[in-house]
Amino acid sequence: MIIKPMVRSNICINSHPKGCAAVVRKQIAYVQDRFGKGNLSPARPVTGIPRLVLVIGCSTGYGLASRIAAAFGYGAATVGISLEKPASATKPGTPGWYNNLTFDTEAAQGGLISKTLDGDAFSDQLKAAAVTALRETAAAAGIPPKVDLIIYSLASPVRTDPCDGVMYRSVIKPIGQAYSGKTIDMMTGKINLVSAAPATEEEIAHTIKVMGGEDWERWIHALDTAGLLSPGLRTVAYTYLGPELSWPIYKNGTIGRAKEDLERAGQAINKRLSQALGPRARAWVSVNKAVVTRASVVIPIIPFYISCLFKVMKEQGLHEGCIEQIVRLYQDRLYLGEALEDPRKVPIDEEGRIRIDDWEMREEVQQKTLARMETITEETLFTASDVAGFKHDFLEAHGFDVSGIDYEADTDPATI
Repeated sequence: MIIKPMVRSNICINSHPKGCAAVVRKQIAYVQDRFGKGNLSPARPVTGIPRLVLVIGCSTGYGLASRIAAAFGYGAATVGISLEKPASATKPGTPGWYNNLTFDTEAAQGGLISKTLDGDAFSDQLKAAAVTALRETAAAAGIPPKVDLIIYSLASPVRTDPCDGVMYRSVIKPIGQAYSGKTIDMMTGKINLVSAAPATEEEIAHTIKVMGGEDWERWIHALDTAGLLSPGLRTVAYTYLGPELSWPIYKNGTIGRAKEDLERAGQAINKRLSQALGPRARAWVSVNKAVVTRASVVIPIIPFYISCLFKVMKEQGLHEGCIEQIVRLYQDRLYLGEALEDPRKVPIDEEGRIRIDDWEMREEVQQKTLARMETITEETLFTASDVAGFKHDFLEAHGFDVSGIDYEADTDPATI
């Protein structure tokens, strides 16, 4: 079949297998170039680097990049958790399904041990399956069954709480008052004003249930109970703060409340780890740079802001995508210098967070970005901003607009 992008209201509802595979391989090549291919084996006796890694939310974005960098950078054995829809003979699978398939294929060809579990990461059943998978993966890699890096990068709009059986749904809304802001249609270049009504107390609570830190805590509890945590465990969950102009819909909205709970969970996990494993086991929330994701394209103001931000950061040679961000997280934060031996030496801000949004939040970058946002019109949008780059990243995340892929070719949706 011929597979072309199907985009509706900034949402792409299909994906291309060859394109997705090419993007994953490109990220692998970037990691290998930055780390050096070397002897990629989890059994090699290098102190401090991750050898057994669990990535919860491994199939796209920052989670996928985290798994690629751990495996192809440090040679770690990895277990990935995600919920994706497979391809059929007549319909493409989700981008994450192709990403996982490509990762496992490339890992096997490179002599790396990996196992990917498909299912509801919020469920107790999946946590139990992960315990088994981690033990099997460690045995296959010839290493102790002790997880030394856990990445929590789930991005689900719904969560069924295993305790009460209720399905909670998150919303992207302001709190206290309505919000209006500019957004762009990346396919047409139109600038529109969009509004969002304030969230109810129930919607706030539901969003915290889905996107907060409760499930991160439950994962740590399950793995600690199973005796799978290393005394030098590092666990990281991802968040975003962004510029003040976005705070009414983001930082001070329902998402922000959920992210505050994520930080609360990080502190609670640190207390638990210190008591159970000692002071070297640590949890952090990492504040990452703005990138194009399925969520970011539908949040008021964010597509407009990102398009202007990308233009400025590319002009200054500071632009990063997910894989560049995670390589810098690993090399310049989690496993930098003294932090390689002692996780307590990981560079953090005054709130205890890791900051790899530091280039985005530079004063000069922000000033120039906001200045562009104030003056851009539809006539200047494609020259004064990087809406073209935003559109490319969006399509590329679904396997489209990828160099070297023949999108006119007859394609088997079940084959990468």
